Order: sequence, then structure tokens, then C-alpha cells
Amino acid sequence: MTEQESAPHSERDPAAPVDAKETRDEDKEDHKPRDSNGWDGKLRIDKMSLTDEPRDPHAQVVSDPEVSDDEGPPPEQLAADEDLLDDTPEDEEEIELVHCKISDMTSLRLERFKQMKRLCLRQNRIESIAIPPDSAPTLTEIDLYDNLIAHIKGLDAFTELTSLDLSFNKIKHIKRLSHLTKLKDLYFVQNKISTIENLEGLSNLRQIELGANRVREIQGLETLTALEELWLGKNKITEIKGLDTLSNLKILSIQSNRLHTITGLENLTNLEELHISHNLLTELSGLDNNTNLRVIDISANPIEHLGGLKSLKHLTEFWASNCKLSDYAEIERELRDKEELETVYFEGNPLQRSQPALYRNKVRLALPQVVQIDATFVKQV
Repeated sequence: MTEQESAPHSERDPAAPVDAKETRDEDKEDHKPRDSNGWDGKLRIDKMSLTDEPRDPHAQVVSDPEVSDDEGPPPEQLAADEDLLDDTPEDEEEIELVHCKISDMTSLRLERFKQMKRLCLRQNRIESIAIPPDSAPTLTEIDLYDNLIAHIKGLDAFTELTSLDLSFNKIKHIKRLSHLTKLKDLYFVQNKISTIENLEGLSNLRQIELGANRVREIQGLETLTALEELWLGKNKITEIKGLDTLSNLKILSIQSNRLHTITGLENLTNLEELHISHNLLTELSGLDNNTNLRVIDISANPIEHLGGLKSLKHLTEFWASNCKLSDYAEIERELRDKEELETVYFEGNPLQRSQPALYRNKVRLALPQVVQIDATFVKQV
């Protein structure tokens, strides 16, 4: 056997210098233009050199550098929603798959999980709700936040539900929920809902979130007498009304709407928090009966004078940033007698911008009981 025959076969390293004679011979064959060193203008780089992974110097190059790996047959791929739960015990009570590119719920074969109580499929690509009815007796919480759901369907059997989150979807109408009489928490944040409707049977509802929708009128809530939290921020509401029967309401959030006045709160005697920032209010009024209020946020309203707070003896937080307040005497008159007051925000008002160096000390003199002014703690508790 000759030396040539016994030598192992090896491919030319694409990064090695090109032999000029060899390239001249190749030129005769393909007549392609090359430079004086025989380079044909093609940049041949091992794909491994484009990654951050360290390269094994002893690894054998088995692919042809002239041919991209992308041109070969694609590797076998599983659908994003296949086999995601194969390693999950069938007695699991909580199923959570977040940001897994799931589009077909049936492929998850959820009927295996006979004891499932909570199903969370947030941030996926689900367009329709397809949960096996066999899960209905045990399932109490469904979280489908941030998907592509346009219609509320497929929940007829799930009468044990206490929590349903359909926020950040494409829902336009609230439908097919009246039979879910055990619901306590219902979330519809960031959808396309323009009318509050079809909630009459949900008498056990404790909170409902409808922020960032297209609601223009507060309606359809009269029968929800157990409601404690109502979130309506970032809609198109021009008037507070339709809340007279909600005597158990503790939190009302209606910021970023189109309100000019505060009305319709007379019967909400248990109200503890009122978030009404970023509206068009020019004065504070209509709060005389809300004596249990602890937190008020009126920030970013064109309010020039402070008033209407005399009956609110239990205030602990008062937020009024970026209004048009300029008189420290009004602050002292309205808030000094609030012995439980701990936090106030007045930054962005004329009284702060006109004398920023003196602002905090002046607030401390007016309200010696406060612990926090804006984001600064001025006293140890």
C-alpha cells in the first residue's frame, strides 16, 4: 500500500491559505474571477464561529462549508403545544404554561388531570376556549390573560369557577357568563368592551376589572351587591352613576376617564379608596357621605383649590400630584386635622415648582403628622 493510499481522507480547512497553483487549475475549469491569491470573493466562515459557544478544537467538521445547513432537510419539530405536559403528574392540581406559544388547547389533553383546580395559560396564542368538560367539577380558576380570544365560549359546564381572567384579549361583548354564579373575581382588562352587560346573575362577584376598554357609561352593575372592588380606569366615562346599590364597595378606580365632577357616591358609605386621577376635575366635592375613605388619588386634574375633605377623618393617603394647587394654607386647613394621615403627594403643583427648596419643609409645617411627602420619608414611624 502506498503512502498516498494509507493517508486518511481530510477536507480542506476553509480558513487555511489557498494554494495558488490549485486555484489556477480551478480557474481553468470554472473561469470564475479570482484575486492574485486565488480568492474567489466568497467568505467561508464556519457557522460555529458565529456563536458565543466555545468551539471544541478536537471536534470533527462533518458538513461541507460550501453548503449552508439551512439547505439540508429540516429537523423534526414538535408543535409548540404538543407534549408540554407529558412529565406532569396526573394528580396535579395546578397547570401553568406561560408564554409557550400554545394555540390549540385540545392538544394539551387536559382531561388527564382529574384533580385540576387552577389552569393558567397566560401569554399564548389561544383563539378559542377548549377545556374538557370533565374538568368542570374541580376547576375553580381559569387564567387566559394575554391571548387572542375574541368570543367567550366553552364555559357552559364550569359552574364551580370562582376566578376568570380574560384580560388582554380581543373580546368585544360580555356574554355567556350568567350561569357562573360562584364567580368572585372577573378580569377583562385591555379588551374592546364598550358595554357592561350580562352580569346580572353574578351575585357573588367580589371584584371586576374593566380597565382599558371602550366603556362610556357605568351600567349593568345594579345586582352585584356583593361587589367590593370596581376598576374602570382608562375608559371613556363622563359621569359616575349606576352605583347606588353597591353598598359594599370598598375600592373604586376610575382614573383616566372624562369626568368633570364627582357625583353618584352618596350611598357608598363603605368606600375606602377612590382613585380618580387623570380626569377633568376642577374641584373636590360629593364626598360628604364617604366617611370611611382612607385613600384618595386626585392627581393630574386641573384642581386649583383644595376643599370638600372636612368629613374624611380617616384619611391615611392623599395624592394630589400635578394639579394646580398653590396655597399651603388650604392644605393645612383641609388636612391638618386628619390624625391618621401618613402620606401626601403634592409634587408638580405650583406650590412645589415655585419654591422647590422650601416645598418639603413647608408641607411638614402644615402637616406635622405625615410620615411621607411624595417619595421621601420625612419621619420614622
